[in-house]
Amino acid sequence: MAEAIITILDLFNCPVCLDLLKEPVAIPCGHSFCRSCINDCWDQEDQTGSYSCPQCRHTFTPRPDLNKNAMLAELADTLKKTKLQDAPPVDSYVGPGDVECDVCSGRKRKAVKSCLVCLLSFCEAHVQIHESSAYKKHKLVKASVNLQEKICPHHDKLLEAFCRTDRKLICLLCMDSHISHEVSSAGAQ
Repeated sequence: MAEAIITILDLFNCPVCLDLLKEPVAIPCGHSFCRSCINDCWDQEDQTGSYSCPQCRHTFTPRPDLNKNAMLAELADTLKKTKLQDAPPVDSYVGPGDVECDVCSGRKRKAVKSCLVCLLSFCEAHVQIHESSAYKKHKLVKASVNLQEKICPHHDKLLEAFCRTDRKLICLLCMDSHISHEVSSAGAQ
């Protein structure tokens, strides 16, 4: 599931060099690249006289003119400045014993919260969407490596209670089968 989540920031990365677009140009199929990246690709195709999009493989003859995508360039520049200002501190990256963010690509950041519905862990940047009203039914807890251990294997619900009689964590649906047992909240154990 983590692989399925893409961020808006990824849309500003060049599909060739995978970095933030530098002097972005759009080619006739609509895809955008760094001017130098697409020129390098097409310079290798000069002998054939046919030029293809590195992303969708659409071919063009003759070699298309490249026009600067001014709006995309402005957005990429703004994003670059913002990224530099908002660069995470070195200690926010994952280290030994830390829980890593399941959404970060490249260098992983330290997770601050884990979602018991998604069974994913999130860094400070990626947890923000989970704090919106669309995710209000999701349960965020302190970042945890063993998320599956906090979920009832019978009901796929959060283990919120502790059965003192059986000495084990149970979910609220399990409480019916522990009705004559001494049960407390999981935090009180």
